[in-house]
Amino acid sequence: MDIILASASPRRRELLALLYPDYAVIPADIDESVPEGAPAEAVGELTARRKTAHVATQHPGSLVIGADTIVEIDGEVLGKPRDAAEAALMLRRLSGREHRVYTGVSLRLGARERSFTQCTRVWFYPLSEREIEDYVATGDPLDKAGSYGIQGPGCILVERIDGDFFNVMGLPVARLRRELGLLLDESR
Repeated sequence: MDIILASASPRRRELLALLYPDYAVIPADIDESVPEGAPAEAVGELTARRKTAHVATQHPGSLVIGADTIVEIDGEVLGKPRDAAEAALMLRRLSGREHRVYTGVSLRLGARERSFTQCTRVWFYPLSEREIEDYVATGDPLDKAGSYGIQGPGCILVERIDGDFFNVMGLPVARLRRELGLLLDESR
């Protein structure tokens, strides 16, 4: 069975390779805008389902995996920043506070689909303006939800987490493996 990752994320590629070293990458060319009024915990899963549906129409016999990660604080979704100034604003908002990282995952094999959302709580240390400026200057926050990556230079911002570390990176590997097993059992 062919496995396709419907994501361009290098972090998801790295994490999926922990489970399946042989898979194809076909990023889904879809609108990833947040539906107005959608609860934060649903946004990633909605986008992941759109990704897998898009790629699965072109590859109906393949197992397609899609994912989307968002950061939520005070009920507001923080996606990827548009520029360095917006990244700094997001980091100021997260400084010294707790936020939630939601990754929605969708699995599709033929007509069968499973999807889920994984949540991890994250606490940041209080950040000085200098720390924020220095981190933004690395360029690391510019392609990441909430303007940070826990697996790179952004690790120094994180005081602690409650939940799945890999979820914060963008793919909850252990839960994904279990959900894949259920999907494959249903397909037999």
